[in-house]
Amino acid sequence: DMTKMIGGVPSLVTWDLDYSDGELVEAELAFFAQDNDGNVWRMGEYPEEYDEGKFLTAPTWIHGYEEARAGIMMQGKPQLATPSYAQGWGPAVDWTDRGQVDQMGVETKVPAGQYKDVLVIAETSAAEPDAQQLKYYAPGVGNVYVGWRGAGEKTKEILELTKVEQLDAKAMAVVRAEALKMEKHAYEVSKNVYAHTPPLEQMPSTGQAAK
Repeated sequence: DMTKMIGGVPSLVTWDLDYSDGELVEAELAFFAQDNDGNVWRMGEYPEEYDEGKFLTAPTWIHGYEEARAGIMMQGKPQLATPSYAQGWGPAVDWTDRGQVDQMGVETKVPAGQYKDVLVIAETSAAEPDAQQLKYYAPGVGNVYVGWRGAGEKTKEILELTKVEQLDAKAMAVVRAEALKMEKHAYEVSKNVYAHTPPLEQMPSTGQAAK
């Protein structure tokens, strides 16, 4: 329930944690906005990478800084047999990801349930042109499965959605506090990019007038 103004666009904030064998390897603040045609844009990312609990680096890219440009996270009207599209452009940190509609109308079963009419997006990058991540998106839910394809794929990562949970006000307050804590660190370590962005703002709740 927080936003950050990026390039004059109020962008929704997500807070992601990535664990491997129970150990936190990456935490990330990412920013998204939707246009009038339904396209969801990735406005930038602040990822923190860790090793054995120690902070290593934060390869940040945000639209408008160091030649970075927003890219499309999800097309409003995806179609098969269409060209790939940039998911963002962050040359300072080698962010060159691209997406392309790979399959539509797929049925997928994961621990969280069985989903129909699933959209599959194949993602690749300039650094690994012969490696693809396959991301499965279910209507009304989002990303439910991640697979891989290609001889150049190194991690061969597979992820499955195990549970869908709606956070209550107390849990949201905890998440909000953690996001703000992470942003404080971002201002300290990302001097060339994040330090120049305006602070996160909480969205007004229902019935609450915006200030």
